[in-house]
Amino acid sequence: MHPFTELIRNDMKPALGVTEPGAIAFAVSTAASYLTGNIREVTLRMNSGMYKNAFTCGIPNSSHYGNLYSAALGVVAGKPELGLESLRDVTEEDNRKAEDLVAQNRVHAEMSEISSRIHIEATVQTESGTATVKIRDSHTNILWVEVNGEVVFGQKEDCRAEESEAPEETEREEVPLIHRHTLREMLEYVETVPAEEIAFIRDAFAMNMELFRKGMDSDRTPYLHYLLEANGDALFSENESATASLLCNGAIESRVIGLDAPAMSITGSGAHGIIATMPLYGVAKIRGLSETELCRATALSYLICMYIKEYSGRLSAFCGCAIAAGSGMACGLVFMNGGGVSEMDKCLRNMASSITGMICDGGNHGCAMKGIAACDAAFRSADLAMAGISIEDIHGINGKTPEETMRNMGRIASPGMVGTEKTIVEIMSEK
Repeated sequence: MHPFTELIRNDMKPALGVTEPGAIAFAVSTAASYLTGNIREVTLRMNSGMYKNAFTCGIPNSSHYGNLYSAALGVVAGKPELGLESLRDVTEEDNRKAEDLVAQNRVHAEMSEISSRIHIEATVQTESGTATVKIRDSHTNILWVEVNGEVVFGQKEDCRAEESEAPEETEREEVPLIHRHTLREMLEYVETVPAEEIAFIRDAFAMNMELFRKGMDSDRTPYLHYLLEANGDALFSENESATASLLCNGAIESRVIGLDAPAMSITGSGAHGIIATMPLYGVAKIRGLSETELCRATALSYLICMYIKEYSGRLSAFCGCAIAAGSGMACGLVFMNGGGVSEMDKCLRNMASSITGMICDGGNHGCAMKGIAACDAAFRSADLAMAGISIEDIHGINGKTPEETMRNMGRIASPGMVGTEKTIVEIMSEK
């Protein structure tokens, strides 16, 4: 198996609702699984990206949203064995129990640091004792579990990291796998990898379409229904960009309001996974392209998204959904249009010069609007690139190579927008 295939396969994960509430519920439910008896208190400490992204985010199977209810539902109903889908089986009775915990001030959430590096420390106290779970770097990566003062999983003393405002990603010595390769190597891979090796990518289209269809049946998805009307009340029309925006942002809207169906995430985000796949799926359907052609374009989309995200950090102050996944998707469009590295380089420069800097103010209904902007920019950037038109590399943050451009896009987030992250959280906390 090619290392790129393994990288994509390991990163693709189902996520029910926005990833951050799922990760909170996973952490809390894992801690609770080591204890018995009635819940006394739940305490969360999270980095700014986690705290912000779940702040006003819808929760599956619940009318509630945000950090406190994600934790409360995690402790009363979460199933840690389901990972990011740990809230899949929440009932109305579970919601009532969670409401009681929050009303009794037994659930607390605080921000531990301004950082794009994922950090969750969840502590649950019951009649039988106290358990703490520490997650770092990815949404389900448990470093250690401590129960009644004893470390029962991992090695706590080896895992402690300094909590500072400096972006930790810049301190890492090991070069990520994706950064050891060039755009040309990514393109060579998607052109030559055996079709059966990347056939698993098809699961993303099926899962994301099921989420979209949940939104079709809901009266809580005004963006979806507007985009459907704008597409002539058809799922697939002759208008590729309108179809792509409908499928993509209908699924995103369904996800952020907490409808009960998972998205296939990439780089730890369901919205990233949706933007990286659904516009390409729409174009492939309209053109009658084969599943293999679609999977190849999507593999490229995923890899470019990963490349940018390794620089920006998984959770930051800029909208990685639009910028990282949108740029990957735009290059996937170029691939579908017969373009090569030169056209993708131009496309990336057009994307870098247009939507880089779009802020992330958490997982919320506004993600649909950001997704609409990303789709518009991606189609326009790809079309311009195919016509040989791009912003030259001497301008702005564009680099002399596509790798430099992608690196610069990521650097805008980390370290560039650490101060912006602080301001965003302050504004949200004042509400």
